[in-house]
Formats: sequence, structure tokens, C-alpha cells
Amino acid sequence: MKSEREVLTVDKVLGCVLAGGQSRRMGGGDKSLLDLGGKTMLEMILSRFAPQVPSVILNANGDPERFSRFGLPVISDPVGDYAGPLAGVLAGLSYARERLPDVTHVVSVAGDTPFFPVSLVKRLCSSVPADKPVIALASSSDKLHPVFGLWPVALHSDLHDWLTTGQSGKVLAFVDRHDSVEVSFDSDPVTGLDPFFNANKPDDLATVRNALSSRLS
Repeated sequence: MKSEREVLTVDKVLGCVLAGGQSRRMGGGDKSLLDLGGKTMLEMILSRFAPQVPSVILNANGDPERFSRFGLPVISDPVGDYAGPLAGVLAGLSYARERLPDVTHVVSVAGDTPFFPVSLVKRLCSSVPADKPVIALASSSDKLHPVFGLWPVALHSDLHDWLTTGQSGKVLAFVDRHDSVEVSFDSDPVTGLDPFFNANKPDDLATVRNALSSRLS
């Protein structure tokens, strides 16, 4: 008789908000600190993310003091010069490996996506075995959102080598080297938006603000 698959529990997971980009399409600066009607983008993200995981770190480059009000560890990219989201994932894996020996996985979320699912972590965890290094990526409307992923700490060395030897910085290029699963999510039930709608451009901020206004009306 086969034993049931060991379930990955949330207490083994570290949350990592990826906010290390340069926000070129937004005109530069920190998208996560933009005001969206009384709250910053990062405040909105943390209000959804923090209840899902035991602890959260922020991946961001530059002076960490600008995030001091949030009381989070701020970890810069450990490799490259704004090397993309994989460098942020590596920052999370490095932090977990060095400081949190009981953590086996890191969940990454984008720092510009304020309506991601409140069930994100639970569903990603339930999709993978606890005892094998399988990556889980979120999707919606048949589109993958690789920045929203569950990453085994066991892949730290491979990801570090991948990034430091000049391989592709595209998330899926690395994911393709490993076992992975896709977890699909429905539209946000309150706003009707894709749950992974991200604010890349000034027009996108208007969409977010309008969605917030309709939520409050």
C-alpha cells in the first residue's frame, strides 16, 4: 500500500516580495511605494501576503532605509546589476538557507501586483511534494505568471550558478531545468480583474485606483 504524499506546510515557507526592479515603464523609482489612495502598493501587497506566511522579506536594491516603516528585512540582489526577478528569488533562497534552517521553500510575489489571491501560498504549497524539489508557478486565463512562484531552497546552488555563469535571466529558462507544476487561479472576486494584474505603467495605476474605488463604493 502506497503512503500518502507528504504535504508541504506553510510553516516551512518564507515570503519574499520582489521589488528590486528599476520601474522604467513607470518612469523610475519604487512602484511599491506609490500611493494608491491612502495606502502604498506595498502596504496593499503586505495586507494580502503577511497573513499567508510566517514571515516576509523584501527584495529591493539601493538604500534600504526607504522601506524602514515596514519593519521588514530588506535584501538586495546577491548577483548582477538589476539582474531581474531570478536574482530576487535567489536573494530569498539565500536568506532562508543562511538564517532560517527550518524553511524549505520561498514564495515570491511581485511588488506591483496588489490583487493577487489570498489563497496563493496555500494552493502553491498543496501542489508540490514536501520531500522533492518541485517548483510551483501561478497562472490565470491560461497565462503563466512566473514571478509568483514557490521555490525549493534546495535549488539555491543551481540558481546561483545559473545566474553567475551568464545564463538567461528569464524565469522560465531556469524553471525548465527542473520539475515544475502550474496552479491556476480565477479572477479577483471583488474587482473582476485578473488576480495578477500588475501596475507597470501610469495608466495601470488608474486601473488599480478605479478598482479600489469600486470596492469601497
